[in-house]
Formats: sequence, structure tokens, C-alpha cells
Amino acid sequence: MIGTVRRGRTLRRTLAGAALAALAVGMVAAATPASAQTPSTGLHTACSVAGPGAARCLAEYRATGRTRHDAMRADATPDGFGAKDLRAAYGLPAQGGTGTVAIVDAYGYPTAAKDLAAYRKQYGLPACTVQSGCLRIVNQQGDTSPLPEPDSGWGVETALDLQLASAACPSCRLLLVQGDDASLDALGTSVDTAVRLGASVVSNSYGTDEFNGMSDYAHYYQHSGVPITVSSGDAGFVAASFPAVLTSTIAVGGTTLTKADNARGWSESAWSGAGSGCSAYIDKPSWQRDENCSMRTVADVSAVADPATGVAVYDTYGLGADAGWLVVGGTSAASPFVAGVIALAGHPSTVTPKRLYGEPTAFHDAVGGSNGYCGGDYLCTGVQGYDGPTGLGTPKGVTPFE
Repeated sequence: MIGTVRRGRTLRRTLAGAALAALAVGMVAAATPASAQTPSTGLHTACSVAGPGAARCLAEYRATGRTRHDAMRADATPDGFGAKDLRAAYGLPAQGGTGTVAIVDAYGYPTAAKDLAAYRKQYGLPACTVQSGCLRIVNQQGDTSPLPEPDSGWGVETALDLQLASAACPSCRLLLVQGDDASLDALGTSVDTAVRLGASVVSNSYGTDEFNGMSDYAHYYQHSGVPITVSSGDAGFVAASFPAVLTSTIAVGGTTLTKADNARGWSESAWSGAGSGCSAYIDKPSWQRDENCSMRTVADVSAVADPATGVAVYDTYGLGADAGWLVVGGTSAASPFVAGVIALAGHPSTVTPKRLYGEPTAFHDAVGGSNGYCGGDYLCTGVQGYDGPTGLGTPKGVTPFE
């Protein structure tokens, strides 16, 4: 396993230390039943910082106190935006494509099918199961077993990805490809496998700062006729993120989505954490014409991402008292959602980054907000037209991808 700190192992060491401390003062913390534990507070980063040659997932989450036992209760409305909210906000049609949205993540997630079923039932989406063939879960070689060792942090990411793709395209099939670890080779191999197994579009919610030598991994993300969406990052206006910086990918930034008293009923601005940047390595493609970056600019498009409002996600694996309904955000939410919209439009093989720049009016323009300091420049500020944090804007129905 290359250069990543395992959240699950860190969590176990932390709990072990806490138990020893409790015994030292005569407490019996180990005897406390899980149902009596108190959910954590505040915002959590799902995945640890990655080392050289590896990426980290980009999901951020907070517990809601709504447990796994609330999943099937009609009155247990989860916090965060649900599937119906998102479909309304982006004007998505009830009917659409039936292609395959592939999700690439690292490590195993044992409750993926069960948690997805709970989410889809909560929001009235049609069932999508392994048994029916709608959901397929494989390792990076494309086999159904053995699946990789589980990891609770990447489990949050995978839950988010599957459920947001479902929200955007309820009629689509889902293909989950789990890399052996978070190395760039494992994740890249998983992308190749997703395409080989028939993916219509592939979503990737992970990244690392761009680096000299990343061209060695670029071939994993070059698949003619299969759009590759990639989260732009969650660190704001800093170094461009790989693989989002590649010109063969659709770099998906992030917005703060709020309900509004306007014709649309919603408004969006640049989320403060949305990744944007001017590449130090990748030449500017002919289809990007922004003036203040002579190299590749990130992002291309965007969607809901701000974890402060967040989207509702159901995850019961390895989170202790936090297990159940979570509020999750990050550009990790935006990539699978946009991938789902591309599939919903029904013509994924025609969607390329270049084509999107020819249809700027097909997007909701996210104006306002900033993800860093750049003197008010578009590279870090939500302005009219193209900007770094939100790209061309957010999907206006399926119009940008038809």
C-alpha cells in the first residue's frame, strides 16, 4: 500500500488509547453500548493526507445524530439536501438515460449495497441491486472477489459517490470499481477497468497536488467516448489538483447551494473550499480562453459541494456512533452528480471538455463567493462568466450534455 495513512487503523489506535485512559481513572468506558454513544460534532475530513504516489478522497462530513435505525422511518427526514432537492435545484427531468455511471474509489466498503438501498428507498428512487444487475461491485481487476480491505474513510466517499450519482440519474446502472489502495496506479487501473466493463461515464472523487512526473499517469484518464469527471479539490485556490488538471478530464468545482426567492428557486455561489488553480505543468488547451492563466485552468464546471449545507448520505460502515445519516460535502459530491447528469442526458459519448466550452449559456452562472486571495480575480472569485472555483457554472437541466 503506497503512502496513505489508514483512517480505520488510526481510529482503532485512538479508541484503544481512550480505553486505557478510562481504566486509569476507574471508568468503564468499554462497557458503554454503541446505542448510548454520542455522535461526534463538527466537520470531519473522511480521508487522511496522502503520501507520494497516492491520492486522498475529498469528502467532508458531519454526523447528524440520525442513526442507522432511522433509515426506513417515513418521519426521519435526513439533514442535508436529498435527491429530490438536488433534482429540483438543477431542473433534472424525471426520465432520461439508462447508461452506466462508474464510480472509482479505493479500498472496500462492505455495506455499499445495503446503504445504497436505504438511500434510494428514502427518496423514492427505484431499487438498484446487485441481484438485479443494476449495481455491480468489482475490484480493480474487474472481479467480484476478492474485494479490497475495507476502510471507513473511503467508505464515506464511496457512499457519497454512489448516492449522488443515483440522485442525478435514478434510471442509470452503477458500477463501483474499488482500487486495492489509494496509489495512483491502483486508482488509474480502476479507471481503465471501469471503461473496459462498459462504463458510459466515470467519476473520480480524489486527488493530489499536481507534480512533475504526473504525465506518467495521464494515460489512465484518456478514453475516447467516455467522459471522465474529477473533483477539483477542497483546498481552495492553491496548486491545481491531479487528475483534475488533465485536459482529458472534466474538472468539477464546487458551489454553495441555497434556496432562494427567485425564478429558479435556488442560488449558487463559489464555495470557499472549491479547488481551483493555474497549472504549472499542463499547457493551456485551445478551448480555454481565460486571460490570466497561460496554462490549464481548473475548474471546467461545478455543482453542489459546500459541506456547511451539504447533501444527505447514508453510511453504516465503521463510523461508530456517527453511523447512519450524515451531511457530506466537498467537490467529492459534485463529480458523481455531474457524471450522473451526463448519463441522464443520454449522449455521454459526445461529451468532451472542449464541447462544454462551446455552450457557456447552458449552465447556471454561480456568482459571488471566493475560495482564496487573488485580488478579486476570476481565478479565485465567483464572477459572471467563467471563473476558477465554478468553471462555466452548474448544470441547467441536461442541456449542457445533450
